[in-house]
Amino acid sequence: MSEEKNAPDFTKGDGLLPAIAQDAKTGEVLMLAYMNAESYEETLRTGRAVYFSRSRQKLWRKGEESGNVQLVKEILIDCDCDTLVLKVEQIGGAACHTGHRSCFYRQVTPTGFVEIADKVFDPEKVYGKK
Repeated sequence: MSEEKNAPDFTKGDGLLPAIAQDAKTGEVLMLAYMNAESYEETLRTGRAVYFSRSRQKLWRKGEESGNVQLVKEILIDCDCDTLVLKVEQIGGAACHTGHRSCFYRQVTPTGFVEIADKVFDPEKVYGKK
């Protein structure tokens, strides 16, 4: 197979592919975001995670406001070339804008959601909002 056939297929998902950020050392899933071709290319070029913000409709350079950047150690692609896993070193200790290390800090239980992790930082101090 040529390298092009193994490249992310940005013709799928309206040009946005899911990108799972995972701690390179522990395997902990930190977050799920989306990448377009431009954010993918910048990530490859810089070694820092860059996503596409669907709500803001622009590139989102992870940590540009908070300082909690992600240094990319490895990128994996699935068999259909439409989902990425970024194994990262999470600088600053938190991937989530809520101040938690992981965006997956709530557990589903029969009685509802339970927070299973403490905040690493106060989002009001970092972003000036909750």
